[in-house]
Amino acid sequence: MAKAGDKSGGSGKKGLKRKAATEEAQEAAVGEDGTTESGVQPPKTAAFPPGFSISEIKNKQRRHLMFTRWKQQQRKEKLAAKKKLKKEREALGDKAPPKPVPKTIDNQRVYDETIVDPNDEEVAYDEATDEFASYFNRQTSPKILITTSDRPHGRTVRLCEQLSTVIPNSHVYYRRGLALKKIIPQCISRDFTDLIVINEDRKIPNGLILSHLPSGPTAHFKMSSVRLRKEIKRRGKDPTEHIPEIILNNFTTRLGHSIGRMFASLFPHNPQFIGRQVATFHNQRDYIFFRFHRYIFKSEKKVGIQELGPRFTLKLRSLQKGTFDSKYGEYEWVHKVCAYSMKSQLGNFKKDGMRIKPCTLSFEYLYLKLCLCIYSHELKLISDTAFWSRD
Repeated sequence: MAKAGDKSGGSGKKGLKRKAATEEAQEAAVGEDGTTESGVQPPKTAAFPPGFSISEIKNKQRRHLMFTRWKQQQRKEKLAAKKKLKKEREALGDKAPPKPVPKTIDNQRVYDETIVDPNDEEVAYDEATDEFASYFNRQTSPKILITTSDRPHGRTVRLCEQLSTVIPNSHVYYRRGLALKKIIPQCISRDFTDLIVINEDRKIPNGLILSHLPSGPTAHFKMSSVRLRKEIKRRGKDPTEHIPEIILNNFTTRLGHSIGRMFASLFPHNPQFIGRQVATFHNQRDYIFFRFHRYIFKSEKKVGIQELGPRFTLKLRSLQKGTFDSKYGEYEWVHKVCAYSMKSQLGNFKKDGMRIKPCTLSFEYLYLKLCLCIYSHELKLISDTAFWSRD
């Protein structure tokens, strides 16, 4: 039965190709006046009514063929309109109207009140007295320890080794089943200034913990889109031992300033420009993209870049005061998504409206609310929608 089905399926595809080829030949044979080469006028194809949709065609092959032709026609019309608009702008010259600004997620977001003014005295005082002040005052030099989760696989180990070539004065040690609470005191006693832990799930790196020593803070990131050096196309040669430059883009809010200072404290103050290596942390829509490049001077006016790798994407999950403590730690910021946030505030929405996600409420909050309802004999409030909203 399977063989018979395969043969019938193959003959159906061949028949469809023959039918399409025959239709194209017939269309080519028709002249401009609507007659064929023999002088006989072919029968006209039935035109679709105005409200007809291609999805109403029952035959799958015919529907796919008509949809392909419709898409080609749409592309041709779009290209023709683009060329026409370009000619009109060239004809007008300087009098041409300005190009319209396309709507993007970034320029449609609501203004964030926590964006930092560079001349803000309060922010300057906080930065002068925070945990990174000793580094920015050049009183300490960074020394980094990089480790993994328990029983890491080859991909995670290779990522740690490549990170050690990107970050100067960094050392890779294997976890060996030790808890982070036991690792941190050993790091402090050996004068390490930062601890980086790469977590994995199903042999794929999926998390990064960055803890500043000895007094914190600790940031937990979700890691995705990891690409090692061998997986990057047209990459350059392996990086040298020169100290790279560091670029921090769009860390403009109070939280962004804290995260940017954490990344900056990983690298020494004096980059060696002769190495022409740059480490970039680019923040866009609350995602942090890490890239490592080498720039090449092609001429006096042209500069090219080569990506060296690795590359990955980070998203902040939490920022904790002090060193790592998952049980009794005090959190400065935790990522939560509320169901009733507008699409322009989230920056993550569908075309038809806002994206609904379950509101993250603690069990203690729900239990307390239920006890209050029972005590006041107002159980009807349980079914009210206000019960599930954030007060």
